[in-house]
Amino acid sequence: MDWFLLLTPDEQEFIHQLVLKSGSLKKLASFYQVSYPTVRLRLDRLIEKIKLIENNKSSNFEARIMQLVVDKKLSFDLAKEIIELYKETDR
Repeated sequence: MDWFLLLTPDEQEFIHQLVLKSGSLKKLASFYQVSYPTVRLRLDRLIEKIKLIENNKSSNFEARIMQLVVDKKLSFDLAKEIIELYKETDR
């Protein structure tokens, strides 16, 4: 469960609340006082982040770069280019 430790405290708390609310996104939306689609979007982003962490266990750098893509702070194409350059310099 290394992926859990790589999440931010807010993300860890979100998962904690999701479990306490028996997985109900409706109850979670009520708890956070936001709409259901907002909670769904947050969960979808968290799922993508966990998948990236799991798929990139060998490269923490790659996982962090791809997280920027998930957070929409970096384009996918630019992220791929950065990772390729990183791999070239790592050889």
